[in-house]
Amino acid sequence: MKTGIVLEGGAMRGMFTAGVLDVLMEHGIAFDGAAGVSAGAVFGCNLKSRQIGRAIRYNKRFCKDWRYCSVRSLLFTGDLFGSEFCYEKIPFHYDIFDLGSFRKNPLKLYVVMTDADTGRAVYKETKEGSGLDMLYFKASASMPLASRPVEILGRRYLDGGLSDSIPLRFMQKTGYEKNVVVLTQPQGYIKRPEKIMPLSSVLLHRYPAIVEDMAKRPYVYNKQLRYVHKCEREGSAFVIQPPAPLGIGHVEHDPENLQRVYDTGYETALKQLPALKEFMGL
Repeated sequence: MKTGIVLEGGAMRGMFTAGVLDVLMEHGIAFDGAAGVSAGAVFGCNLKSRQIGRAIRYNKRFCKDWRYCSVRSLLFTGDLFGSEFCYEKIPFHYDIFDLGSFRKNPLKLYVVMTDADTGRAVYKETKEGSGLDMLYFKASASMPLASRPVEILGRRYLDGGLSDSIPLRFMQKTGYEKNVVVLTQPQGYIKRPEKIMPLSSVLLHRYPAIVEDMAKRPYVYNKQLRYVHKCEREGSAFVIQPPAPLGIGHVEHDPENLQRVYDTGYETALKQLPALKEFMGL
């Protein structure tokens, strides 16, 4: 039976996911496949490279650096999270991404992106960790209004969460029968329509399919949550999610708050570890 792990996005709520993944790596819990969306992809790649602590380390180190994430970066580069700094400087110069370990690990890591012209989810397996793969990571985390679409081989892509926030069905269809699902919202969360939709419709008029995705996302997301918990009740999914709202936004410049959210994920995973091992048959 093939096992998988599904990693929801959520910008800096992804520090919760980073804490969960570090516990899994520390306790030798491995999977056959993984699917990451947005922050779930850019932080989840460390699961394949087996780099415990890397996500929280570089986020705390650079959270106050304007090149990493700031309005200044948005104004000067067109991206809230600086593209060159995040996807070139950090992984290949400042906090080295272990490409050797990434490539040797048999874990199949899928990244979810949204085609900016069709609004449909696109799933790409990452094997190299550099080149096109790094563009996939970048595209998966490129939030509309806060990022430019990422062009890859003649197509334009944006945040994977627009089209498939929780790709559990994708993993099941790909052959992963038992899946751990890491959510970044607490039990009982219900997604509401975005208040900025009217403005988004104007600013994103060149991408009508993306506007449509954004408009219907609350309905689609809530439906996905219901499906996740249905699978949980039936025993084919194991859910790890925060015990309460994480209290962190898309941008966070306070390293202590990043550490708090990471610690919440770490402690939550530790508490669920015995049940998780039973689910995994370990």
